[in-house]
Amino acid sequence: MNNLAADTNVRESVRTLLAGAIDYAGLFPPSALSMPEAVINYAMYRNSNYNWMLGRFVVGVSRLREFSESAADFISRDGLAGAWRISVVAGDDLYETIRAVEDFNLAHAPGAVCDSIEMKAVTSYQVETVTASLPPGVSVYFEIDTGEGFAELIGSVAISGQRAKIRTGGVVPEAFPQSADIVKFVQVCSAANVPFKATAGLHHPIRCFHPLTYAANSVKGTMHGFLNLFMMTGFAREAFRRSFLESVMEDEFEEVFEFSDTEAIWRDDFTLNLFQLQRTRQFGIQSFGSCSFDEPIADLQKLGIL
Repeated sequence: MNNLAADTNVRESVRTLLAGAIDYAGLFPPSALSMPEAVINYAMYRNSNYNWMLGRFVVGVSRLREFSESAADFISRDGLAGAWRISVVAGDDLYETIRAVEDFNLAHAPGAVCDSIEMKAVTSYQVETVTASLPPGVSVYFEIDTGEGFAELIGSVAISGQRAKIRTGGVVPEAFPQSADIVKFVQVCSAANVPFKATAGLHHPIRCFHPLTYAANSVKGTMHGFLNLFMMTGFAREAFRRSFLESVMEDEFEEVFEFSDTEAIWRDDFTLNLFQLQRTRQFGIQSFGSCSFDEPIADLQKLGIL
């Protein structure tokens, strides 16, 4: 797909809802590209007409040096186009991760900056300790399960001024959480004013039954849609009831999502205006990680949204 061939008449509500929405995770399954391939792709996306939808480059801390070597020339050439923003997935030793991020920023800023770290959190003490160790300008997305103690952990993230993360899929059907669990996560984050991101399983705009990998014999499963999630988050911030939010998450009819210059619409009667969409992105969902940038763009084009 040639994502340089862009529709220049993208509606303002679409831009507001999806600006910087896709964190590129091409290094991770199911794409699992080599570092040079992923870096070249990201450089190309930065220079495409859809660069307004592109977020951070996601890389594991163990491959940060490899990234530096592969991206150095691109970063130096892109100086006038703004910094490459990097999100680092932490390793087992968090303090080693923080040191690696500090070293990277000293070596590459302002051309490239690691401004976020992604890691799992299981205790409030962990959230507090990590936050106290962060270098200036770096935030953490704490990946939190929606099981026992979930609300307490989100409360700790709120007090620490950090962000949350939810895993929304994977390469096997059992990796996909139920819509009710995602709604629960979003409602608790909204109540606590905790921004969050989602990761995995969100390649397509609308909920669908689809192969979970790119292999010819891939297992299929129901995948959550990123438009469903972003719109549901907006309605959650407007205090819609849980059953309504679950209906938004589980809607598989593409024609029910409409966009104008002034609002995003679901099923004709339920709308989010530009101000509400701005708040959804500022205080709610920040981005979603995807191993493909082309696939979400191509799907949005097919739907006539781009």
